[in-house]
Amino acid sequence: MLNLKQWKEKLPVENLQTLQPVAGGSINEAYEVQTSSGKYFLLVQPGAKTDFYAAEIAGLKLFEDHQVTAPKVVDAGQLNGDAYLLLSYLDEGGSGSQSQLGQLVAKLHQVESDSGQFGFDYPTDMADIAFDNHWTETWLDLFIKGRIDPMYDRIKSQGYWDQGQAAKADQVYDIMVTSLKDHDSRPSLLHGDLWSGNVMFLEDGFPAIFDPAPFYGDREFDLGATLTFGGFGPDFYQAYEEAYPLEPGAWDRIEFYNLYLLLLHLIKFGSSYQGGVARSMDKIIQNVE
Repeated sequence: MLNLKQWKEKLPVENLQTLQPVAGGSINEAYEVQTSSGKYFLLVQPGAKTDFYAAEIAGLKLFEDHQVTAPKVVDAGQLNGDAYLLLSYLDEGGSGSQSQLGQLVAKLHQVESDSGQFGFDYPTDMADIAFDNHWTETWLDLFIKGRIDPMYDRIKSQGYWDQGQAAKADQVYDIMVTSLKDHDSRPSLLHGDLWSGNVMFLEDGFPAIFDPAPFYGDREFDLGATLTFGGFGPDFYQAYEEAYPLEPGAWDRIEFYNLYLLLLHLIKFGSSYQGGVARSMDKIIQNVE
């Protein structure tokens, strides 16, 4: 339970009245902050350093700079050894336009890194596994060496794959490397965790995105995440492609990133994701046969 008096003294808000716990995902504690001037959203990571939210802060500020609707950063720091991030509060409405959501994501992806490189200034910390996001000249290096290699090593060391499954994983690995070598990727600004739980429609019906794990990478990465748990309709994909057409072979490559997210969940949550990983690998193999 948070100490209201301490947070009143710490947060730069007017007359803090209540801190109400709300659902905040699997990594953070989350609270609705009620003040005399309105509501805010507070994320707390127990025992974390002050810079725990550095990547999210940088991403949200980039979103704001490029008029991509998302929460705004109000304050960040540390209290009693816990990192925190205070955000503006977005009031959720009912359903909204999947077409407008597709346009919003396309707008985000049209922002590219100034250097033309892939990566980010801050690592992505997923609690159970972290990626350093070191800057690279190619998407192949960032995705395969920076993400797939450490995930494969982790999964093999945890004993999730028998000899046959490991052989299939190696076959898929070779397919991904060959395909990405031949693909001209652009370093788009990515949400980095674009599943339906990180999307909302506001009271006016317009879409917003939140809880990013941002970096500059191939935009197909975000689209792969939209497939994993559903929630994105045909109008989303149609509007996205009208705003920012995909390259030939995109949907075969997009399955790589659905697999990536399933591998991440296998690491985080265990063997219940083995079936999904196997089905995704089978699909990748079938796509090249």
